[in-house]
Amino acid sequence: MNPIVDRRLIFLLNVAQRRLQRWLAAQAPKGGVTAAQTGLLFVLGRRDGVVMGEAGAALDLGMPGISGLVDRMVEAELIEKRADPNDGRAWRLWLTPAGKKALARSKAGVAELNARLTEGFTDAEIEIVARWLTSLQAKFPKGEDQ
Repeated sequence: MNPIVDRRLIFLLNVAQRRLQRWLAAQAPKGGVTAAQTGLLFVLGRRDGVVMGEAGAALDLGMPGISGLVDRMVEAELIEKRADPNDGRAWRLWLTPAGKKALARSKAGVAELNARLTEGFTDAEIEIVARWLTSLQAKFPKGEDQ
């Protein structure tokens, strides 16, 4: 007999997100890379030199959010911010040597975390969860004013 499944999806999403964030914060070494910083490291790992606005869009952050994140990462010497030679209004982001090392550590940590998150579930079940979570982005698109 299958156990009764809790279908309070908003509640379950919120609790899961809070617990995961608390767990991540507890695991992070003092002075280490935050989850938000890890996201930007991954973006730059795929495309070093990306325009700041594109990096923000990839992380679902508006300009104030990406600006603050970039400033903190520049201060931590994980990335460099350089003026775009073709557009004086744009800034491009580049990994520093320290950022590349942090990216390598982050990749290992994310692989371990993904293994823990998917433990006990089949690939087919994880595909459904991933598809459902991805569908939320289309159902609740980011507004231009956010």
